[in-house]
Amino acid sequence: MKQLAIIICLFFISFTYAQNNTLKFTENSVSPKANLSDVSWIAGHWKGEAFGGITEEIWSPPLGDSMMFSFKLVSEGQVVFYELGGIRQVDETLIFQLKHFGSDFKGWEEKNETIDAKLVKIEENRVYFDQFTFEKVSDNEINIYVVIEENGETEEVKFNYKKANDL
Repeated sequence: MKQLAIIICLFFISFTYAQNNTLKFTENSVSPKANLSDVSWIAGHWKGEAFGGITEEIWSPPLGDSMMFSFKLVSEGQVVFYELGGIRQVDETLIFQLKHFGSDFKGWEEKNETIDAKLVKIEENRVYFDQFTFEKVSDNEINIYVVIEENGETEEVKFNYKKANDL
């Protein structure tokens, strides 16, 4: 019985660890020094599947102290929602910002509001923003991990993308 309890504990510990691909920016933290060349590998046209549909992200290469992106989720042949945003160079660090739009392009956030995620940490193949992580799997594959809150519950969602060759 004791062995079963240990196995169950190890399972939950490994499951929790496997789901912990994002970091949270704490109030007393300071973003590390970074520049857009550290994240330029994100640029490209990426396609994947999530939320029962097809996802697409298009990231521009660095230009003018920023990288911009567009995202859309298509389910059953219809756009569910869009995101527009980017990673900006601000002083000696980076910030990830985005806005959501419905399929009719009506904004979810207020006119002058954005979702801002401060840089937490950079590793060789991972960039951690507050509750968003970009992971380079290969030159043709990336993962983006996002913490989503709904009805008071938080969940980490993984978006796996392959490079699209049709742009």
